[in-house]
Amino acid sequence: MGLKILHNPRCSKSRQTLAILSDNGIDVDIIEYLKDVPSKETLRQIINILGIKPRDLLRKGEAVYKENDLKREDLTDDDLIQFMLDNPILIERPIVYDDKRAVIGRPPDNVLKLIK
Repeated sequence: MGLKILHNPRCSKSRQTLAILSDNGIDVDIIEYLKDVPSKETLRQIINILGIKPRDLLRKGEAVYKENDLKREDLTDDDLIQFMLDNPILIERPIVYDDKRAVIGRPPDNVLKLIK
């Protein structure tokens, strides 16, 4: 599997990450995750490869995070993953990944870890 990016074209960090990949001659499959939401299995795989908990992938500044009080400790990992699938704006972006490696492009230069 080649590199993929969970991309939001309205996000400057996502655009910058994509530009770094392009400038380095790296072909990447672009997944506009707000339109083409990843499967539960894909999201779990990304979380596992990143070595983080689902809570660490949440965009805590989003209105839907606050409206649903997602900081609550009683929410399970499965609950949080389902919230991300139902509201993909909650997924931190951009994420560049393949079947063995993944990075969050914050800052965008993080992507260099995958291509150097």
